[in-house]
Amino acid sequence: MNQEPNSKQISTAVIRRLPRYFRYLRELIRSGVSRISSKELSERMNVTASQIRQDLNCFGGFGQQGYGYNVNHLYNKISAILGTDRGYTAVIIGIGNLGKALANNPLFEKRGVTITGLFDISPEVIGSNVGGVTVSDFSEIEEFLKSNKTDIAVLTVPKNQAKDVAEKLAECGIRGFWNFSNMELSLKEFNVKIENIHLGDTLMTLCYELAKSDDEKNKTM
Repeated sequence: MNQEPNSKQISTAVIRRLPRYFRYLRELIRSGVSRISSKELSERMNVTASQIRQDLNCFGGFGQQGYGYNVNHLYNKISAILGTDRGYTAVIIGIGNLGKALANNPLFEKRGVTITGLFDISPEVIGSNVGGVTVSDFSEIEEFLKSNKTDIAVLTVPKNQAKDVAEKLAECGIRGFWNFSNMELSLKEFNVKIENIHLGDTLMTLCYELAKSDDEKNKTM
């Protein structure tokens, strides 16, 4: 019998890998694959079969010895763990180039999140339509949040505005922040969850790998 997972015992590293399982399983479903072993999945994901089994066992396992994993069943289970079936809603604050790109991106819908509002302070942007949603004045955000259940705020505001904006939103009941402001938000005084996204970090990591590869090549010359 599968045991209920204890989230307190699940490492951050395991949780960070769940979206990868979600993506690969979705691709398998699109390809018409109904069953897959941990070995076959490991070859596709470039993760060891042992790691896959350990990760999934944190949530109860889901596999059968000699059969492997039912792809649809596993996809639905991971989707549920990731909350894609809970109907979360989000607003985007800051409709510059990045904000517009995110508002037009189908990733929210694919992950079960609905964009319900877009907000900015620029008269040039307010009133425009982006991704089917009209941009509103940020001064109206408090009233909007009173009448519209909203779980997540996507922040693409300037770094020096991020903390004040986030605190105001947290006071209005926002529970989760996807923060692109390049400020490391914490908001310890509020019971909120924050994902601080630093796009430059991933670029620098890639540059590091290139530099390391170049150095190794130079040593052999």
